[in-house]
Amino acid sequence: MAAGPACRDIMQRIRLINPNTSETTTAMMVAIAGTAFGPGFEVHGVTARYGVPMILEETQLAAAAPGVVEIGTAELDGVRAVIVSAYGDPGLAELRSALDIPVAGICEASMCEAGAGGRRFGIATVTPGLVDVLTRKAQALGLGAQFTGIRLTEEDPLALAADPKRLEDALARAVAQCFDEDGAEAVVIGGGPLGQAAIGLERRFAAPVIAPIPSAVRQVLRALGHPGGGPTPLR
Repeated sequence: MAAGPACRDIMQRIRLINPNTSETTTAMMVAIAGTAFGPGFEVHGVTARYGVPMILEETQLAAAAPGVVEIGTAELDGVRAVIVSAYGDPGLAELRSALDIPVAGICEASMCEAGAGGRRFGIATVTPGLVDVLTRKAQALGLGAQFTGIRLTEEDPLALAADPKRLEDALARAVAQCFDEDGAEAVVIGGGPLGQAAIGLERRFAAPVIAPIPSAVRQVLRALGHPGGGPTPLR
């Protein structure tokens, strides 16, 4: 049964921005975030109006930032927090400067969670074009000494994204390399469109595999004063 108007009024509204242009990806992200938030929250996904279906390299990431800021600052009545759901966090700093509500980025949140307590961590992802920017992100967060590096899948990222089983299996191999060859104690799955694969991979390894969307949810919960928040506050 759908919630009536009175129920919607007491829900805490969260805006999730997909800087990629894929509506299908947005729906997947919203489902993951909604499950992670649990009762009492309503996650509203907004898809970038221009750009690419899947951000694969640094120039595309930078080009997405203005659209993220535009979406994030529009008609905020009742919105309690914003999540930027692309790995690399385009527009995150600008949104935080513009808004007086919590703004989480899935890249920052997951790296901070992975590196909490001095833990060594790596990233498994599909995008060689983002290796440099993600490495710089770890360093900017003060996590460079703990960062064991990035392991990549070998197949075309778009082809993998279109085949969920192949995607998860390919990422599993990259995760294993992070643990077995690089000495990581936790591994982040680096990508918003990889969100569903990340959930599956959490169950495939005994050591921590961190799904970035739930990690951002935990950051928001902490910022809003709810139990289950992440290990570090939003800045």
